[in-house]
Formats: sequence, C-alpha cells, structure tokens
Amino acid sequence: MLTEVKVIGESISQEETQAYIDYLEEKNGRKLASLTIETDGDFVNLNYKLSSVPFERIRRITGYLVGTMDRWNDAKTAEEADRVKHSTSAQSIEKVG
Repeated sequence: MLTEVKVIGESISQEETQAYIDYLEEKNGRKLASLTIETDGDFVNLNYKLSSVPFERIRRITGYLVGTMDRWNDAKTAEEADRVKHSTSAQSIEKVG
C-alpha cells in the first residue's frame, strides 16, 4: 500500500498521480512505499521508494534446499539434529584447536 505521495511544483490531477503510481508499480513489479512528483512545466521527475520484500532464508541441509524444516518428517528432523554443526567464528576455532 502506498504510504506517501508528495507533489512539488505545479499541482496535478488525482488521475495523473494514479497513472504514475500504476506505471511505476507495473515497471518494478512491486508496490510503492513513497512517491515524490516534481513538476516543472512539461517535465516531471519521479522519485520513489519501493516497499520491502519479505526475505526467506534458504539453506542446504542434508542435501536439500529448504527454507524451514516445519514440513519434515521425524526421520529427516533427527538426521538434521545429528549433523555436525560447523562455525565460522574465531572463538569456536580457538576452542577446537
């Protein structure tokens, strides 16, 4: 949902504003978070921010690419729990070595 529309310069109609919104959302494939329309005679400058996209972590676990393990059966969950976990932090390296 569009949260903020700001027009700088000459005023424009609601239909023209909506046309800019529709154009930018279709062009980028995402909803707008904010839009600033700067008018200068026949020229228009559009400054906009897109809404954030939810990020889902994908990992490779026991040979499978997964986002979450909530749909795994008990055997696959046990297999993941039995894996040797590796760390990249310096503290864990010092403890092992």
